[in-house]
Amino acid sequence: MTNALERAPHALIFGLGFTGRAIAQRLLAQGWRVSGTGRAAPEMEGVRGISFDGAVSAALSKAVAKADVIVSAIPPAREVSDPVLEALPELALTCRARAVIYLSATSVYGNRDGQWVFEEEAPRPQTERGRARAEAELRWLETGLPVHVLRLAGIYGPGRSAFEKMERAVIKPDHVVNRIHVEDIADLISRIAAKPAPGIYNVADGHPAPPQDVVKLAAQMADAPPPREVAWTDPELSAMARSFYGETKRVDISKVAATFGWAPRYTDYRAGLAQIFAVPGR
Repeated sequence: MTNALERAPHALIFGLGFTGRAIAQRLLAQGWRVSGTGRAAPEMEGVRGISFDGAVSAALSKAVAKADVIVSAIPPAREVSDPVLEALPELALTCRARAVIYLSATSVYGNRDGQWVFEEEAPRPQTERGRARAEAELRWLETGLPVHVLRLAGIYGPGRSAFEKMERAVIKPDHVVNRIHVEDIADLISRIAAKPAPGIYNVADGHPAPPQDVVKLAAQMADAPPPREVAWTDPELSAMARSFYGETKRVDISKVAATFGWAPRYTDYRAGLAQIFAVPGR
């Protein structure tokens, strides 16, 4: 006789990294069976780990065919726009999932000089990573599957926040950054899994803020010395670091809120940092 666990819905998460693990924990808590991939079979309590380094095993093929929900948290690679679709060109024929969720990024919008951006606008990526994300989005949408493209703002949470970057504050006048707490992403995905509505969605906390304000608050909360201020044009910064200051925008989240009845629990960086600060060991 089939037991209750075998009857539970099954989620397959490509990429059990920082965000993938938070998603897995949320779904496990709601009674889902969860499989997740890593370059080596990842170890996570309650999750069936599957190795995926570009080659497709029998275990992965079976998980794809049986998954009720598929989440791809694997970013574009240097060689290919999307490692999952590159490895699984027949995905549209073998997948029976009611929801396929691709985790993209707001970098697809490029620079908007601090203006609000909406999903109906055409992407205008200006960086290599933004262009790769835009191409990957298109490839997922072209599969014809029930794809949900989530354009995520900067992801943070325990172990990955301003508390790890309190020594330096990079300053650029009028520059704002959008953020989203990793637990809010997990909450949204659990809602999508329960009631899919394919489309493109912005995902952020809705309150963009200057990055130096976040670092300064973290230092204050941790009773650490004030961060050293550095201009964004300072040669001390790497080209990669400076590229994050080359574009600024404000991300509107009204569409995702209306569609899924979702609102971020951590409504701004203050609420998010307070939650992280309360985590033992952070």
